[in-house]
Amino acid sequence: MRPADRLFRIIQLMRATGRAMTAAEIAEKMEVAPRTIYRDMDHLIASGAPIEGERGVGYMLREAFDAPPLTFTFEQLEALAFGLRAVEMLGDPRLGQAAREAKDKMLGMLPKEHAERLVSAPIYAFRSSAQPEVPDCLGEVRSALANKRKVWIAYHSLPGERSQRVVWPLGLAAFGAIWVMTAWCEMRQGFRDFRLDRVEDWKVMPDRFEPAPHQTYQAYLKQLS
Repeated sequence: MRPADRLFRIIQLMRATGRAMTAAEIAEKMEVAPRTIYRDMDHLIASGAPIEGERGVGYMLREAFDAPPLTFTFEQLEALAFGLRAVEMLGDPRLGQAAREAKDKMLGMLPKEHAERLVSAPIYAFRSSAQPEVPDCLGEVRSALANKRKVWIAYHSLPGERSQRVVWPLGLAAFGAIWVMTAWCEMRQGFRDFRLDRVEDWKVMPDRFEPAPHQTYQAYLKQLS
């Protein structure tokens, strides 16, 4: 880990903890020796970071301090670069456009070195020609989910059964290039998962729904994980 990245993480750790921490505690979290943390603390204090404390006692960050916005480690920038590229490959056109706009906003606010890292991170996401295309209904299902609208679907299941159902979209998951909608199915009166590439027709309905009981839905998701 670069020293600059470690200094940033130390500040974030102290903010999250909200109490005095010994060098040994911080060193364990950073996976370095306590003497390294002593040097880092000396550097931070000399740089003006509002840290109180001393060696052998502990260190505490004053509450008024906040880290500059959009300060990322190089590893975090690589994670963001990969995530944005994956969204462009796997999402619907509106979601892909949103990812590009988000990247442009970050590039305009990041330091030059970090902006270059976000653009040039050598971690990519691709869609194989053998994989299904982004489902046409993905954008409208996302909208229905956000607005708690029921959706009528004509569905063709893997065993070959065709059915028409009214569902309450509760969540979306991408398994590679396969998008799956978790929903409450009115016909089955239970939670069901639907592959969006097998939705042959759909219509977002004006009817709104109340979310299924939170605990029941969370228990269902736990079964899937």
